[in-house]
Amino acid sequence: MPRFPKLSWMLSRTAQTQLCLCVVAVAAPLAMSASPDSAQGRLDAKYEATLAGLPIGKGAWVVDVSEDQYSAAVSGATTGLMKSIGGGNGTGTSQGRITAGQFAPLSYISTVNYGKKAEVIRITLGGGNIKDSSIEPKPDENPDRIPVTEAHRRNVLDPMTGALLKVAGTGDPVGPEACRKTLSVFDGRMRYDLRLDYKRMEAVKAEKGYHGPVVVCAVYFTPIAGYVPDRASIKYVAAQRNMEIWFAPIAGTRVLAPFRITIPTPLGTGMIEATEFISVQKTAKTN
Repeated sequence: MPRFPKLSWMLSRTAQTQLCLCVVAVAAPLAMSASPDSAQGRLDAKYEATLAGLPIGKGAWVVDVSEDQYSAAVSGATTGLMKSIGGGNGTGTSQGRITAGQFAPLSYISTVNYGKKAEVIRITLGGGNIKDSSIEPKPDENPDRIPVTEAHRRNVLDPMTGALLKVAGTGDPVGPEACRKTLSVFDGRMRYDLRLDYKRMEAVKAEKGYHGPVVVCAVYFTPIAGYVPDRASIKYVAAQRNMEIWFAPIAGTRVLAPFRITIPTPLGTGMIEATEFISVQKTAKTN
């Protein structure tokens, strides 16, 4: 679910989870008509990534949520040792509508630069289905890769929308119910499921911004299509039972965003954690 350039590119390629904040740059503005009492919220967050306790990346994430629309944007780059041995950075955006209380993504763009290479993924969605998708440059064909069929492209989320939770009901959204769901994700190349299960409650305090309760979800990765079954990284992540996402609330909404993500890797625990998590409730104005 979202990828900080190279950090998350590395973790997602190693871990193939795409759990993290998919690297993104500029949040698209939200055009909306709402009543004066309609609440909406905005999150401005900064994250640091570590591998076995060593800093490897930094990123920023902006999420805007209204009554019927949302947008998200993240940017990030490698730091420290990761930068010295290859380096990478990336940007991306996702936007869509909120229909029947759930996210309905419309578009997703991710650009990741690593070394002298770059990859751009574009996805257009409608009604929960993939209308069009492309990868530039076009990847080489691999006969061992399980093909992605039209059935696999239905009822899915893009990776960035998949990193946000929209919690139904009227009670406190930061609770066990937030974790009880399975997210079907298509990232432009691969179709996979992320099953969330409630694990525990914790209290966090960012260096700047949010301090309070978070709900910790266990995450289980199941590849569906678009992957090579014999690839060791896929097998490794699918077998993991210790991946976690800590979700914190975006003020004024029933949307939760990742505060911390932990992913075991052969080199040690990979972690993305918020150093700043600033969210504010906004009141929509009548157009």
